[in-house]
Amino acid sequence: MSTLLYIHGFNSSPQSVKANGLKQWVNEHYPHIKMIVPQLPNYPQQAASMLEEIVLQHKDDPMGLVGSSLGGYFSIWFSQRFNLPAVVVNPAVRPFDLLQDYLGENINPYTHERYVLEPKHMHELKALHLPQVEKPDLIWLLQQMGDEVLDYRQAVSYLEKCKQTVEPQGNHAFVGFDTYFPQIIRFLRLAEK
Repeated sequence: MSTLLYIHGFNSSPQSVKANGLKQWVNEHYPHIKMIVPQLPNYPQQAASMLEEIVLQHKDDPMGLVGSSLGGYFSIWFSQRFNLPAVVVNPAVRPFDLLQDYLGENINPYTHERYVLEPKHMHELKALHLPQVEKPDLIWLLQQMGDEVLDYRQAVSYLEKCKQTVEPQGNHAFVGFDTYFPQIIRFLRLAEK
């Protein structure tokens, strides 16, 4: 059995439209692929520990990663550390800068959980930053220039040696994500039974 680990973004959940759409499609077309979409803890170190546990549990299976936004950041780290193919969708590549604006109390709109982000959490994120991607062939960037949350140029530049699909317009949610499902499964090499 193959495993597809979907890593959601900041203040998101397994109920996100992208995660749900991909999971339904995978269940229908590739029943041999087990798709895991964990609800990540709100704090980076806890989230990274949970993800590492999942990766290690499935280390003997063919495995691929799909990560959106902050999940893309985690996906890059785990891809490079464990030699896993990853598709990153409008990824945050410097979330420790971006999330400075969210220091203090936050509410996850999906889970309604309240939590407080502190400067130490930005340090936890920075600890996962790779100065450069050493194995670029493992990563495919799906990026839309109309992303209203992140500056798309950061990901395009950081992942310059990786496979890239950069679309004009679009938004942070990534319009038309479902049209890429077959290619994602092929890139992650999960199609073989």
